[in-house]
This record gives sequence, structure tokens and C-alpha cells, in this order.
Amino acid sequence: MTDTDKSRHDLTGDGPGTPGPEGLDARLVVERGAFRLDIALTAAPGEVVALLGPNGAGKTTALRALAGLAPLTAGHLRLDGTELDRTPPEARPVGVVFQDYLLFPHLTALDNVAFGPRCHGAGKAQARAQAAAWLDRMGLAEHATAKPRHLSGGQAQRVALARALATGPRLLLLDEPLAALDARTRLDVRAQLRRHLADFEAVAVLVTHDPLDAMVLADRLVVVEHGQVVQEGTPQDIARRPRTDYIAHLVGLNLYRGRAEGHTVRLESGPTLTTAEDLTGPVFVAFPPGAVTLHRDRPTGTSARNLWRCEVAGLETHGDQIRAALTGELPLAADLTTIAAAELGLHPGATVYATVKATQTHAYPV
Repeated sequence: MTDTDKSRHDLTGDGPGTPGPEGLDARLVVERGAFRLDIALTAAPGEVVALLGPNGAGKTTALRALAGLAPLTAGHLRLDGTELDRTPPEARPVGVVFQDYLLFPHLTALDNVAFGPRCHGAGKAQARAQAAAWLDRMGLAEHATAKPRHLSGGQAQRVALARALATGPRLLLLDEPLAALDARTRLDVRAQLRRHLADFEAVAVLVTHDPLDAMVLADRLVVVEHGQVVQEGTPQDIARRPRTDYIAHLVGLNLYRGRAEGHTVRLESGPTLTTAEDLTGPVFVAFPPGAVTLHRDRPTGTSARNLWRCEVAGLETHGDQIRAALTGELPLAADLTTIAAAELGLHPGATVYATVKATQTHAYPV
């Protein structure tokens, strides 16, 4: 969202997730056999919302419902105050960028982009002029005559985005738009896509399972599990206060639930944790794997208030570090350098002691 858009929201009172007459207001209920999707989804113009969740959570079903490709069992779908429930897909002011782009292989990049305006009644010359302008905006002017098979993955993604935007949609849907790219291309295209989305004045909904894509591209995250919204908020809120194991794993935190009495939290699994916060009642406690220190022998004289005897269940490379999965008194993940792992002689089955300082934990109400 641009600064101008944010200012407009502040002046009108239409903050993120609270659209006025304009924007998206939906309750999507879709039943497919034993699976039921039931989520509320709102967004203001200029806002990018990411639907995040594991495979089978219902993200793609929600996107198809917004596009009109999956009929609603119940609920409603309003865009800029207009009911879209019974509007056929081709008549909706919606642009879609599919995971595999779905460019027409027999058409050039220019004619792929011009296809949308032509379907909306523009003459051939006008449609091609609009397409040329969009390709230039995407930095693809020199590839206008190329067919999809001659484009790189990043170029094809930008052509698909230009095709979706060329019709002036009021809702832009992006289905795993970076999934087909290799790691190096993905980094560059993600930055370009962020710039284009910042200039988009209507609503954009991004579906992804990649937390980095969601954190970089979206203003607000809506996390879906088993067809239900389990948490939503800004990327910063989600990362700081995860509320399910899936989200904690996604943002790289150890997460536990228990009952607080002052600085002590008794976890549902049995052990206790000492925290920096003074709370009472049901709470979550989170801390990063990097906050965990491992010892081969039970430490003495340590300032850490939290100490557990654990067993190494597995080791894997995690960036430039080693991540140890631990079981025992408290299942947790710990990050350490390769040298530290070697000095400790870590291997599956090894007994270790894990410590975490209270000041490195974060407790918050359930």
C-alpha cells in the first residue's frame, strides 16, 4: 500500500480490514464433500491481503470462490458495494495471476496482454496500445513479440501480471505467483512484484504457503487452517504473537500454551517456564530457537531460569546454522553453529541440557 493510500484510509476511517462502500467484503462458505471453508475476508482499496496456510487449508478454494470459479454454498461476496455472488466469472472486475501463469502459447507477449482489453470490447489497435504500455511498465517492451516458450520464468510472471492488470480490475487475485520460479529469480521478481502491488489502487489478495512472500508483499495476513481463519493481523503482529503450532513453525518460534501465575507458566504438557512478563491466566509463551543454549552436562551456576533435560531427535542444516530437534522434558528446536554442534558431539539420541533465559521468552494472553 502506498503512503497516499494509507493517508486516504486514515482520513476516511477506512483502515485495513474495515472497508467502506469500496473494497472487498466477503464471507466465503464453500462445501466440498467433507471439507467446509467458512472464512470472513475484508480489504480496503490499496490493501494487499495474503491468505496463508498449509496445504489443504482452503486457500485456493477461497481464491476460486472470489474469482467465481467455485460457487458459494452460503455467505456473500461484495466488491465496491456490488453483489458478485451470482455474477459469472467473465463479467467480474477481477484479474487473476495463476501459479503456472496460463499464458496462451500461440500468442505473443503483446497479444497475451491485449487479450483482456479485447474481451472487454476494446478495438484491436486500442487493446494492443494498452498492452504495449503495460509491457513497457513491466520492463518487457523488448519482449513484446516473444511467445511464452521464449520467455524466462520471471518474464512470463510479469506478462501474466500485466495481462491481469490490463483490464483495470477492482480485485487482483494472485495464486502462488512466485512458486514456479527458481530461488535466484524469485528474489528479483518478488521485489518487482512488491513495487507493482504498491501502485495498485484496488484490492489485491495473495495466496501463498511461503511466509517470506507473505511478509514482504502483504499489508495484512489472514492465516487459514482446516477451512477456518485462525489468526489475522499485520506481518509484525503474526510473527511476534503466533497462536497455532503451524504459525509458530512458519515464523520460526518455539510455542507453548499454559497458565501463568506471575512470572511462572505451567505448560499444558507439564513443565514450567519462567518468563519476563508478569501475567495471570491462560497464555502463550514463545521464544526463538536461537535463544536456546545446549550443554552436554547439567550446567551449574547458570543465570538461565529455564533448564530441561532433552534428547536430540534430529539435526538439519538451517541457513548457515544447525537446527536441533529436541524431545524430552520439553520438546523444542534449538539453533547453533556448526562448530558448536561439533564441539557438543551432537547426534540423534544424544542427551543434552537446554537452557533459555527468562528475558528471551515472550508471554502473551491466549
